[in-house]
Amino acid sequence: MSNHDDNLTELFDKKGNLIGALIPAELWTKVKPHITKLLPKSEPEERPEPMNAWVQLKQYWDFPYPIDTNVSCDICNNSTENWEIDEPRKFRLVSANLGGLVSFKCSKCQGRITKRHFKDEVKTQCTPFVEEKDNNFEAKYKYTNK
Repeated sequence: MSNHDDNLTELFDKKGNLIGALIPAELWTKVKPHITKLLPKSEPEERPEPMNAWVQLKQYWDFPYPIDTNVSCDICNNSTENWEIDEPRKFRLVSANLGGLVSFKCSKCQGRITKRHFKDEVKTQCTPFVEEKDNNFEAKYKYTNK
C-alpha cells in the first residue's frame, strides 16, 4: 500500500525545502472557510493614480467642450469643482484613456464615478462600492487529474 495521498501535492524548491501544497478543488471548498480565518488580513496597497494617462488625455483632447475637472458622487453627495487640486483628495483617479473614459473612486464612500466623454456630451455613472464578493461570480475550475 502506498503512503501517497492524492488529496495533497507538496511543492518543493530545488534545494528540497517545502514551499507550498496543492489540493483538489473539491477539498478546497471544504477547508477554505477554516483556512481563510487563519490568514492575516492586510489591506491591499492602493495603486498610484494614473496621472500619465490623465495628462495624455488632456494633451490629445479633441472634444468641442473644455476638459471638466468637476466630479460628484450621487451616492454620498461628495463633490468638487476641481479634483486635481483638492487637498486632501475627495476623489482619486482610477483610470483614464484616450477614448475619453475616466473613472474615479470617492474617498468618502468608496463608490466608483465613471465619466464617459462623447463627442457632444459627458455621461456620468455612479456605482456603489461592494464590500463582499458574490460567490456566484467567482471563477470555478473543475480539477481533473490526468
